Amino acid sequence: MYNRNRIPFLVVVLVLSLGLALPLWGCSQTQGSSQNAASTQEQTTETAGKSGGESEAKAQAATLDFHKPGDNYKLQQVVVLSRHDIRAPMSTTGSVLEQATPHTWINWTANASELTVRGGALETMMGEYMRKWLESEQLIPENYRPEKDAVRFYANSKQRTIATAQFFSSGMLPVANVDIETHAEYDTMDPVFSPSFTFMSDAYREAALKQIGTMDGATGIENVASNLADSYALVEDVVDYKDSDAYKSGKLKDLDTKDTKITLELNKEPAVEGSLKTACQLADALVLQYYESPDAKAAAFGHDLTNDQWKLVSRSKDAYVDLLYSAPLVATNIAHPLLEEIGNEMDAKGRAFTFLCGHDSNLTSVLAALNVEKYELPGAIESNSPIGAKLVFERWANENGEEFGRVRLLYQSVDQLRSGAMLAGTESPVSVDLSLKELKKNADGLYPYSDLRTRIKAAADEYANIVKKYGETELAQAA
Repeated sequence: MYNRNRIPFLVVVLVLSLGLALPLWGCSQTQGSSQNAASTQEQTTETAGKSGGESEAKAQAATLDFHKPGDNYKLQQVVVLSRHDIRAPMSTTGSVLEQATPHTWINWTANASELTVRGGALETMMGEYMRKWLESEQLIPENYRPEKDAVRFYANSKQRTIATAQFFSSGMLPVANVDIETHAEYDTMDPVFSPSFTFMSDAYREAALKQIGTMDGATGIENVASNLADSYALVEDVVDYKDSDAYKSGKLKDLDTKDTKITLELNKEPAVEGSLKTACQLADALVLQYYESPDAKAAAFGHDLTNDQWKLVSRSKDAYVDLLYSAPLVATNIAHPLLEEIGNEMDAKGRAFTFLCGHDSNLTSVLAALNVEKYELPGAIESNSPIGAKLVFERWANENGEEFGRVRLLYQSVDQLRSGAMLAGTESPVSVDLSLKELKKNADGLYPYSDLRTRIKAAADEYANIVKKYGETELAQAA
């Protein structure tokens, strides 16, 4: 099945996304902040009067950091794998999320699992930044209206991914009528983006579980959550877990680091049972509520958390994602269709820009399959793929025509997510260059493009090696 979601009223989308989000940000400002903002506006107006509003706008835009690797390179192509932006929690009425606390969660501006108003506005800003970057590198002209096949936007068939691609495209290409491709029935998982196993055997399952059970020094599946005791305790404390009716009645138990169970089945996503799943649901909702709420203390149900404590809350959610999707055997299996899609886009003739929109499971598995070295994410409380993060694959050429590649994560910091600071158009998202194990960068931090492309192809081809190795073992055992 092949659908294209069109944006017929682009101006309306932009006005709604930014206009509705502004009151959410504005309510967090103090009177003093409002006075400062007014003063800044007066100064800007005065400056514009002296030098012209257009000159001032250009001067502001010039303050953006586009993280150019060097003056000797010209950008040739960009392929982006994006996580959707801020959504409402996955859980619905009557779920563990609601039962596990005596408190009431915020009134989300979207249905369960769907992109929020703030998420749409933030994604539009990221699209605006991408537009300015690509214009500065002369990959696209101003007010670009792409010719057929020059750009591609392809999203998983969930509301939050389609909407993320829509809002991003309206920021990046505000005068173009962009098509958002989907290839599955609405609200179902497209096989390209679904982190499901397309190969399974007893031998493979055993080897994959062994890998998961030894991650981060664990000595078995029963111990994979042993380092989460502090995170569990903080999550329980923040939501007042033991004051909930469900806990008091015995329906919910203490969060236990030793009750984790992981199941791997063909055509299904890896699954977790036990306290880790509950802790992940609660941590996920708390982090989203923190992003969405102007009052940080209210977002933590009256607890005044430090940035390090928010990281500790997020750790339960981050560990859940890592355990399920980052073990090499698992990552190679479930990321295989997406790795092939990325490779095909990099090889597509005439393609300048590609935007693929999926989930944190997609970024996590692709990064693991590509054998990316460990990295730090400054300004983030999520440790792997922050909300709205973009995994960016870039192709550059020097003045001699030699081609080079760069891989990086682009994301908005917690402060930017909560304040909407990028709205002014003068603040850049955070950029983190990634390193691929056993590949060597040049002095400007770039790989020979052929090396990068070979790594992506090898990661996709590794799937066949897994099928051959563990399929043959299965057949031998059966014989």
